[in-house]
Amino acid sequence: MELRQLRHFVAVVTHGSFTAAARAELIAQSALSTSVRNLERELGAGLFDRTGRRVVLTEAGRALLPSARSVLAGTQEARDAVAAVAGLVAGRVRVGTIQTLTCVDLAAELAAYHRAWPGVQISLREATTPELVAGLRAGELDLAFLAPDAAELPEGIAGFATWHEDLVLITAPGHRLAGAGRTLIKDLADEPFVDFRAGTGLETAVRRLAAHCGLERRITCDVTQIRLLVDLVRAGIGVAIVPRRIGTEAGLPCVSIRQPEPGRTVVLAGRAPRPRNPAAEAFLDRLTAVTGAGPSAADRPGGRRPPAG
Repeated sequence: MELRQLRHFVAVVTHGSFTAAARAELIAQSALSTSVRNLERELGAGLFDRTGRRVVLTEAGRALLPSARSVLAGTQEARDAVAAVAGLVAGRVRVGTIQTLTCVDLAAELAAYHRAWPGVQISLREATTPELVAGLRAGELDLAFLAPDAAELPEGIAGFATWHEDLVLITAPGHRLAGAGRTLIKDLADEPFVDFRAGTGLETAVRRLAAHCGLERRITCDVTQIRLLVDLVRAGIGVAIVPRRIGTEAGLPCVSIRQPEPGRTVVLAGRAPRPRNPAAEAFLDRLTAVTGAGPSAADRPGGRRPPAG
């Protein structure tokens, strides 16, 4: 049983004759009659009594009519829903992000997106980069801000924009390095550290920096929330290495690290080659336009772009 056959059946009932139904459906009367006969053959019952001049429903026809109308109404609702999403009248965009994102003011960008398309529901998830990649692959996320460990993104994941974030040392206001402005990695050998939880992009970047420079950090406390890390540093339990914007917004001394100057790469990624969700594609286009990154930016996280947001 095809939707087209149900539509032709209902058209005959609505317009009162095969001739009028064919005219309304913009097909030949013979084609419409064949479509209805094929439907009757599939159902094993006649739907119209054709003995008189008027079209009259049989008992089977009367039994089919409510279901046929319900199916056609549901089909139209589905088409309207798809059209609404395509036109961004409705829909949903699902965005994932690392907790320590600073290169983009995500709250401001999502607010601007909401003003432009108020009918689109926004779903935001904070997680580690591996968890976000898994969400992209499973179709649970449309886009995600990642801090990847490797030089290449995982297979099936495309990078749409790339930024570079500077990392700095933050200290308590009364710390010996608070007013130094800059320091060397070797000067941190005796410092206690507050660290982010293992497996996060920030923790990986800091751990690699320390290993590269031969710094054996003494971890006083590790946390799962960036606000708690900042509060612990302010309380003097240790120092931490974070994106500069986090330290600046917290009002803590930010000390530049020399030799080498640390940083990390952040990538806006999704399933290759482009988001299939029109709402997600609209968010991607807006974000890359605002930040100056092109829609087909950096397939790899190695490329750098100026910090944005």
